[in-house]
Parts: sequence; C-alpha cells; structure tokens
Amino acid sequence: QDRVAGRLSDRAMGCHAMIWAGFGFRHGATVDSLCDALDRARAGRAVGGIATLADKAGTPAFRALAGARALPVLAVSPDAAEATKTQTNSARVMAERQTGSVAEATALCAAGPGATLVQARVVSADRMATCALAEAPSERNKE
Repeated sequence: QDRVAGRLSDRAMGCHAMIWAGFGFRHGATVDSLCDALDRARAGRAVGGIATLADKAGTPAFRALAGARALPVLAVSPDAAEATKTQTNSARVMAERQTGSVAEATALCAAGPGATLVQARVVSADRMATCALAEAPSERNKE
C-alpha cells in the first residue's frame, strides 16, 4: 500500500474552481510526510496542483509527490508568499520565512488573485510537513 501510488484527479476544473495544495516542510520531510499532510488536508477533495516556495520545489520528496500523483508544481517566490495574508500565524515560521504559514501562503498564491483558503494548514503525523488548500475563483464567479 504505497501512499504515493494513489492518484488524485488531474483537474478540478469545469464549472468548479481548481484547488491548489500548498506545502511547507522541514529539510528532512519524506514523500510519506508530504502524502500524509496532503491526504489530511484534502479530505476527499480533488486537487489540481501543488505549490511550495521556490527553494523547496525541486527537492526530491516534493518532486516525487508531484510525479506519483501526476500533479503540476508551482514554485512560489518568497516575495509573493511574504505579501500574502495567512489565517495561521506561526511565530517560528514568521521569523524564518516572513509569512505566518508557508502552506497557506503558497496555496493562495498558486490559486491566484481572489483565491479563498478552503482548508487552513494541517500538520503531518510526523510533524515534518504542512499542507493547506486554496481555491481559485470559478469562471462563473469572474463574470
């Protein structure tokens, strides 16, 4: 039962808005850490892409998650994450990354202007990764 082998829907589009999963994670996070955080956050919702800070997007565990789940990756710039208001405000993360939650900030940045946080950050069981979900405005709502 390889947790990575489960495949999420490639798109949550159509008349529904796309949901992006944003991640924050520690240096030693594994693919299992990321999978656990994603599965806890999505709670059955389809996810169309994953995002994290640019300096973490190329890590082996994150790339493995993207490949195994066939999801596109968006690398978010630190400036964009810093400029994004988050629901969670971790003092440790604020001191290190100048945002209250990397997971929430990257999810919101990936989903684009007008995005809504649909799941505040959740923490993996091993406490190595966090994941939050944000939804882009639907096409119908843009009219």
